[in-house]
Amino acid sequence: RGGGSSTEPHPTSTMAAVPVVFNEAINLQQLGVPEASIKHGLTSMQSDKWIVCVEPSQVTLIDLQNNAQVTRRPIQAEAAIMNPTSNILALRSGTTLQVFNLDAKAKLKSHSMPEPLVYWKWTGPSNLALITASSVYHWSLEGDAAPTKVFDRHPSLGPNTQIINYHVSPDGKWCLLGGISAGAGGTVNGNMQLFSMEKKVSQPLQGHAGSFAKIKVAGREDPAQVLVFHEKKAESPQGEPPKLFVMEVGRDPSKGTPFRLPPTSIPVPADAVADFPVSLVIDGKNDVAFLLTKMGYCYMFDVHSGKTMYRAKVTQETVFCTCGQESTGAVFGITVRSGRVFRILLNGQALIPYITSTLRDNDLAIKVAGRLGLPGAENLYAAEFERLISAGQVQEAARLVAASGTALRTPATIARFQQIPAEPGAPQPVFQYFSTLLENGKLNEQESIELAKPVLQQGRPQLMEKWLKDDKLTCSEQLGDLIVSSDAGMALSVYLRANCHAKAVNCFVQRGEYDKIVPYTTSVGFKMDYSSMLSQLLFNNPQGALDLAKGLVNAEGGPLIDIQATAEAFLSSNRVQETTAFLLEALKDNKPEHAYLQTKLLEINLIGGAPQVADAIMQNGILTHYDRAHVGKLCERAGMWQRAAEHYTDIGDIKRVFKNSHQMNPEFVVTYFGKLNREQSLSLLKDMMSRGPQNMQVCVEVAKKYHDELGSEDLIGVFESNKATEGLYYYLGAIVNFSEDAFVHFKYIQASCMLGQFKEAERVCRDSNIYVPVEVKDYLKNAKLPDPRPLIHVCDRFDFVDELTDYLYLNSLLQYIEVYVTKVSPTKTPMVIGKLFDLGANEDFIKRILMAVGSACPVDEMVEIAETRNRLRLLQAWLEARVATGSTEPGTHNALGKIYITLNRDPKAFLTNNMFYDPKVLGPYCESLDPSLAFVAYKKGAGECDDELIAISHTHGLYRDLAKYLVERQDLELWAKVLNKGETEDGGEDPQRRQLIDQIVEWALPESTSADEVSCTVKAFMAADLPGELISLLERIILQGSDFSDNKNLQNLLILTAIRADTTRVAAYIDQLDNFDAKDIALICVSESHMLYEEAYSIYVKFSKPEFSHDKEDQTEMQVLAIGVLVDFLKDLDRARAYASQVDEKPVWSRLGKAQLEENCAADAIESFIAAEDPSEYVRVCDAANEAEIWTELIPFLKMARKNLQENLLDTEIIYAYAKTNNLTELEVFVNGPNVANIQTIGDRCFSEGLYHAAKILFTNINNNSKLALCHIHLEEYREAVAAATKANNVSTWKHVCFACLRAGEFRLAATCGLEVIKYPDHVDEVVSYYSDLGHFSHLVSLFEQGLGLEDAHIGIFTELGVLYTKHVPGKVMEHCKVFFSKLNVSKVVRACERARLYPPSVYLYMADKQYDSAVKVMMDRAPAFENDLFLDSIVKVRNSEIMYKAVSFYLTMKPMLFTRLMEVLEAVIDHSRVVNQLKRTGDWALQLGQKYMQSVQKMNLSPVNEALNELYIEDEDYESLRKSIDSFNNFNMIALASKLSSHELLEFRRISAYVYRINKKWNHSIELSKGDRMWKDCIDTANESADPETIENLLRFFCDTSEKECFCAALYTCFMHVNPDVVLELGWVNGYHNFIMPFFIQTFRQTHLRLKELERRTAPKKEENTAQDEIAGTYGGLSGFGGGMLMLENGGGIPAPMAVSPSGGQHLDMSSFGVPGPGMVAPGMQNGMPQMGMPGM
Repeated sequence: RGGGSSTEPHPTSTMAAVPVVFNEAINLQQLGVPEASIKHGLTSMQSDKWIVCVEPSQVTLIDLQNNAQVTRRPIQAEAAIMNPTSNILALRSGTTLQVFNLDAKAKLKSHSMPEPLVYWKWTGPSNLALITASSVYHWSLEGDAAPTKVFDRHPSLGPNTQIINYHVSPDGKWCLLGGISAGAGGTVNGNMQLFSMEKKVSQPLQGHAGSFAKIKVAGREDPAQVLVFHEKKAESPQGEPPKLFVMEVGRDPSKGTPFRLPPTSIPVPADAVADFPVSLVIDGKNDVAFLLTKMGYCYMFDVHSGKTMYRAKVTQETVFCTCGQESTGAVFGITVRSGRVFRILLNGQALIPYITSTLRDNDLAIKVAGRLGLPGAENLYAAEFERLISAGQVQEAARLVAASGTALRTPATIARFQQIPAEPGAPQPVFQYFSTLLENGKLNEQESIELAKPVLQQGRPQLMEKWLKDDKLTCSEQLGDLIVSSDAGMALSVYLRANCHAKAVNCFVQRGEYDKIVPYTTSVGFKMDYSSMLSQLLFNNPQGALDLAKGLVNAEGGPLIDIQATAEAFLSSNRVQETTAFLLEALKDNKPEHAYLQTKLLEINLIGGAPQVADAIMQNGILTHYDRAHVGKLCERAGMWQRAAEHYTDIGDIKRVFKNSHQMNPEFVVTYFGKLNREQSLSLLKDMMSRGPQNMQVCVEVAKKYHDELGSEDLIGVFESNKATEGLYYYLGAIVNFSEDAFVHFKYIQASCMLGQFKEAERVCRDSNIYVPVEVKDYLKNAKLPDPRPLIHVCDRFDFVDELTDYLYLNSLLQYIEVYVTKVSPTKTPMVIGKLFDLGANEDFIKRILMAVGSACPVDEMVEIAETRNRLRLLQAWLEARVATGSTEPGTHNALGKIYITLNRDPKAFLTNNMFYDPKVLGPYCESLDPSLAFVAYKKGAGECDDELIAISHTHGLYRDLAKYLVERQDLELWAKVLNKGETEDGGEDPQRRQLIDQIVEWALPESTSADEVSCTVKAFMAADLPGELISLLERIILQGSDFSDNKNLQNLLILTAIRADTTRVAAYIDQLDNFDAKDIALICVSESHMLYEEAYSIYVKFSKPEFSHDKEDQTEMQVLAIGVLVDFLKDLDRARAYASQVDEKPVWSRLGKAQLEENCAADAIESFIAAEDPSEYVRVCDAANEAEIWTELIPFLKMARKNLQENLLDTEIIYAYAKTNNLTELEVFVNGPNVANIQTIGDRCFSEGLYHAAKILFTNINNNSKLALCHIHLEEYREAVAAATKANNVSTWKHVCFACLRAGEFRLAATCGLEVIKYPDHVDEVVSYYSDLGHFSHLVSLFEQGLGLEDAHIGIFTELGVLYTKHVPGKVMEHCKVFFSKLNVSKVVRACERARLYPPSVYLYMADKQYDSAVKVMMDRAPAFENDLFLDSIVKVRNSEIMYKAVSFYLTMKPMLFTRLMEVLEAVIDHSRVVNQLKRTGDWALQLGQKYMQSVQKMNLSPVNEALNELYIEDEDYESLRKSIDSFNNFNMIALASKLSSHELLEFRRISAYVYRINKKWNHSIELSKGDRMWKDCIDTANESADPETIENLLRFFCDTSEKECFCAALYTCFMHVNPDVVLELGWVNGYHNFIMPFFIQTFRQTHLRLKELERRTAPKKEENTAQDEIAGTYGGLSGFGGGMLMLENGGGIPAPMAVSPSGGQHLDMSSFGVPGPGMVAPGMQNGMPQMGMPGM
């Protein structure tokens, strides 16, 4: 079933013959993709948009949507796949995955998988499937979530299974994983796993490929989600074909039984029994499945039936990647290595014919054609329909028609169903038919009409409405006519869909929807007379007329009526309201050209008694171009003062209108001022204020709003000029809070005071920052207001306190002074008190004020003022009162302290106990009175007064107090101030510091019992860099006995200080002291800054003794550190060796060995490490031994190290040492024993150093036969080398051995190896080059001849042998090419043949490879290669048509005798017009040579051919052939030929000229030529054929003029139907030809008589009425759908017409309706409406 050709189908022939279209889209190699990257895993195609190829150093992106544009990105990745819908690229490297958006140039996600991936694929635009060796994951692009594990792989898809595909169902609830694995006997098993996402269960399937699809199943509303898969069980019997399964998955059982097909066998060709599928792709557009196999077969299945529709082998190569194209249903595939991207597409035009003719499955053809709407099954549908109707299966017949597309949906089918009688109790068959069609789609026009008739008759228009809403009916004018009487709205919908514009407009009118008429007609471009419709509606339906008029003026493209005329029409009918509404709609665009109409609109409402309408129009502001002055006057007359004011511009008119401002809206008045300029506003404002106080309020509002524009000063002037103080107060009160004008603020204060508004004046004086303080102060002082609070606030804010105090004191307003300092500004009490002091006020009054103010008065300022006036003691009570209230202000306590110190009231107790005074204030105050009090005050400062304390101590000799203070403070910075003093000018020590140090050492520190004080003091001495003093201090503390003698820190400090200052004491201190940090002190000793190595060594040795280090490990550590000093710092290895021998500890020996290793004493180091039994430094030891070449000494160390370690390096180095010492016996024993050596590495090392015997032992041990063969080569053991190469079976090894044997002259062994090398195509060229360079050509040819017999001989062997034959054995070339053509690289062999000038083999190869273009070129360019039969066989198969024309030139030039044969071969494929032009350019002889050819192709009726032959006939004077050519072939320039022949010397050629003119309807030219040659018959025939009365008349007159009576009579006979009788009668009477014209008139009278008789018969009344049978027949005739007319049949090629009864009782065609004479008017001798030649009876 569906067998196809075994070869690859040619695209053109495939499209015409088979149901698939196959073509090659692109070639990846041609786009620059290397062959190595075109394979599974590196090249991917997830959709028809992109192909992604991963190359070693880049990723190549091929954009299939943009002409295969190639983009290469420098990305290192193992695999890459592109998202199927977006430019999102996923990259994989190892277990790391990254996803990038190429458009946004951003990384979307990244993740590291726990295990490597074996397969991945995009399953949708936002989901990436990841398959590992054990599980399947889904990774969503949405959000930041990591990949989610979906399910584990089934055991049937184990680790040995290669995953080749993965699919997810359209609903996302099912997954299908597929893979292949090796089976028994070389077969390939396929296994799949079907997983349910909802149930979390898997089902194993045995098969190779599968996929999901969604199909529409007949009889079901919901689509079916089916799984289509291939099944082939591993245990199935040999020869049993695989099966195709189609079954639905995921269907809800409550909805019915799932769709499932029985498995169908897949027809596998006999030569493809071992073949297996690699992919199954669903064509979702056509519900077709394409199955592609490894051997290149393509199977096409119908998903609905599971049947195989086609099978063919589309490629010879393996397809490893496929994908579908949703838009076309095509399938793309990529072949491995070659990179051919092919496309397979369903050929719908050929599918049904192929199924019917090849598969002979009519049932499948009907179902597929109906489902896909394909042509080719019309006859099948008709036959099946007749069968079902005959069997009475009405419902099945209706379904068949519905499924047939348009094949059976004809009026005849409707009539057929109408004729079927209905079964009792069943619906009418025609209704069943229409119901079935409605279920499956939309009815056509005739079906819709036939269905509507009975439905409307039954009064069920709701059904029609439902069908129209569901778009089930095809709308037409006839359908609308049927519906309009029942439902105008439904009819309107039908007319609109059917584009019946006139009737749609009528429906709008009928429904009263006048506003919809114009938008509709404008949108569809329908033109109609609106004026008449508008005039008619104006009287009958004014509202409808208004709606229509609105639509007309709003039409797209401009108004369709004259606006002014229409308005006048409305107005003439006294329709003011409609006129207004119309003009508002028409003038809404507010165009300047409508100014008159705008004025008119307002005028008719203002004068016509509807001023409110005009007011509303003006309020909306939609009209702006009317005559404003005119409208303003009309408004003023109508008492619309506001509107009148709006329209006036002259200030006089405005003032006149504003006389009525009390009747205007105040808001309007205020707003109106905004339209005036400054001068007009001020003038109008003055005028309004002058008319009385009734306008004052609105004037104030105007001033408030426009004070910025009009200016505050001018407005104030207007108010003041009208003495409107109150108005000025309200105006300024509104703006003062926002104004920044000082004049405004001053005037407002002034107006407030004048009106007694003292609180408002006080508020402005208190809050405003704008007014001029001096100006306001002076005004208030001069005004002498009864309430001075405004003045108080001004003076308080702007520091006029002295003036305020003076004003209040002198005016006896003392209570306001007290109020001011207590409530207004207590902080300014000092200034007031000071002024009162100056004024000599009473002290009691002053004290009362102070006590009243209390703590609110600033103490510092008050004290300063009192001190400067020597009144401080007056403040004592006030200060003590503040202290009593808990005041902690330093100023208060400072002032009180000064008073106590002055009065000597126990000052030391105050200074000691008071916590709130400032020592920096009282200290200097006490210095002049008592320094000890100053020291107490400074000491109380807790560090803030240290500098003053030090200064006073030095000044007054208070060193003991200072020393005690320093020790107690424990402040290193303070210590630094007193100790870090330089020397005196004479170089001596500072005596002050000396006295201080003495006091510290003698008294302060010995008296201290605090460890912190001692520690801080010691640190201070250290920081001051006083090592001598520090040593003395520490010796007194440690060595002379104290509580701190055993202090470890102090002992450490003493030694460290000695290390820094006096190294001679260090050794003594180390011996005397026992409680110090030995390790730390020793490290300091060996530092670069001190280098006391012996002292450090002494410390380590001392503390390594048991009495100091009780732990054995600590003793050993000290010993290691001690020997470290010897080897690292003293560099005395001998002393170190002696010390190591003394202590004999392994760590000490190890430390010694490392030091010896550093000093390149490798042998000594090896002895030390052996003594220490320490193998830890084996790497360095091995390196040092190798460098020193002491392998004999190294071996014991390595043996010791192997006891404790199992390291690769140890075993490797001991092998190398054995090899270097040539101890091959020990080497072989060691290698054969257990070891972890890297034998491969050491073998390579020995090989590179020429230790071939040792290398041979090593390579033999690890079976590295490749390297073993090389060792044999170097040892000249060639046979052993060949044996090793045989075991290695590696091309590189074979090649080395082959070349070595060749150099050694071992040709037989070289050939044995060479045969193995040339099996690999990549190495053939190297073998040929090597043999050729050595000159062994015969051996080389023999080698490749032997290679022909290899089982896996490849194309390269045959090709290279062919090339060698061309060079060395030319005689064998042709035979080799013929025998092994299918195994040759044709292009390479052809090039070799052409280089060797062997052209016949080249031609043969070109032809065998179907490169006919090249074959033809070679035969034309190389004479020895030409062979006529081969040339003719090739020329018709060339692809480049230009070669054919070159062949024509070649034959004309080189092979003229064979030219005709060439053209016979090319006749069907060549452009004959071009060939003829080529012959013309070549010369006349070429035309003559090609005459036979042109005669053979003249049947094609080509103009150049016809013209060329006609020219040849004229030259040969062969008029018969010319006449025959003209009659048979008319495609040439006839007029040019006729013109040329008209002057020919031969009569026959001139007759031909006249004949040509005649057939081209050049009647006059033809007749004139015939007249000249007296060819009267030709003249008469030409005139008759012209049927032109004028031409015939001229010819008759010519015959009369030349007295050719017989010709005159013959012309009348011949041209009877075209001659006017009056002309004949005239010429006969004038020339006396009565006898010659009589037959003409006899025939004319007879014809006239018959025509009159026929007219009488037609106009006679009917004799009888139609019978009942005629009515029934007419009724049934109406079922045909042809409008009730009878069936019209055609007779011949004429125009069909109704039949009419002739007088003789027969029937003739009535053509009267087409302007053709009827049968009653046909004269005898006219048959079928055409004239006969000659007259009847003559």
